[in-house]
Amino acid sequence: MDSKTLRKPASHASAFTLVEMLVVIVIMSILMTAGAIGLSGMGGKGVSSAVASADALFDEARAVAVGQRTRARVLVAKDLSSFPEQNLRRIVVAREALKADGSVDTNKWELVSRPLTLPDQVYFSQEYSRKDHEAGTGEPEVMSMTGKAASAGDYYYYEFNSEGICTTPGSSLVLGTGSRPLNASSGELPRVTAAGKRDFGGFVVWRNGRTSSFRSPTQISSNIDSLKAGDKF
Repeated sequence: MDSKTLRKPASHASAFTLVEMLVVIVIMSILMTAGAIGLSGMGGKGVSSAVASADALFDEARAVAVGQRTRARVLVAKDLSSFPEQNLRRIVVAREALKADGSVDTNKWELVSRPLTLPDQVYFSQEYSRKDHEAGTGEPEVMSMTGKAASAGDYYYYEFNSEGICTTPGSSLVLGTGSRPLNASSGELPRVTAAGKRDFGGFVVWRNGRTSSFRSPTQISSNIDSLKAGDKF
């Protein structure tokens, strides 16, 4: 037998052709562009998820009010004594406290839910959240919480009575994307960023406790169109 017939053909190292390399470069460019677009829209997703979480707390507050036959409130931190960095970013449900005999203590409130901390750079809008949204007037009512240092401070609140009825029907809760210095004073409002100029969302609360979400920032206020980077909200 001829020894040549037993010899294996020599193997050659594989390599990318020029066309294959160009295809890989194009795919990488597409993925990088998609990633950049995704990152630029993170603020909007943050507001959307925050609005959904806040809406769930309103449902919880109404259920607490009806189930326990007491008043319940959704609280938005306005000026926390111990955690000022969470001002306008912490939302929680409270109810009227119950006495030992089971009766309601109308002078004392207690927290009944885990606090919701809004995503980074998402804040409650003091400028656009209104007591009467249609008329564009009035800020939500304010109350004070005492007791535990972690929750002590002033809060904006939205209230449901023992029948689950919103006591300020037509009031709105609006959230927006912005920034605030780490060493900001307790009363300093967040400022609009260039990327978040129109990045606002929220809802109106009706008498029966149901909510209607805003479909666009202009439904919140026509003034949003004139916002500039650095404006307070």
